[in-house]
Amino acid sequence: MSSAMNARPIGRSAAESCATWFKALSDRTRVRILDLLALATGPMGVGEIVDLLGVGQSTVSHHLKLLADARFVRRERRGTSMLYTINVACVACFPSAVDAVMGRPAASV
Repeated sequence: MSSAMNARPIGRSAAESCATWFKALSDRTRVRILDLLALATGPMGVGEIVDLLGVGQSTVSHHLKLLADARFVRRERRGTSMLYTINVACVACFPSAVDAVMGRPAASV
């Protein structure tokens, strides 16, 4: 009996989480934003990200919202500014999502 026959299909809730994560990473600008935040030494504002990526403010804000909804980034309001940091715990779980979809043993997604 093959190991694929012993694997359990991914559950609906886990599949939804995985799909949200994969969708969040399906855009190169969002991947670049995550990269910037991962390399940052502290929280970053939208203006800093705009300056470093050369992308419009509304575009960056839209992508940050999607990344926050997927829990890849965290938002923190400071005065009138919103600052963003990478959510290390969520990003660290991403390989488990890939494992789950591939039918390999995975940590909880």
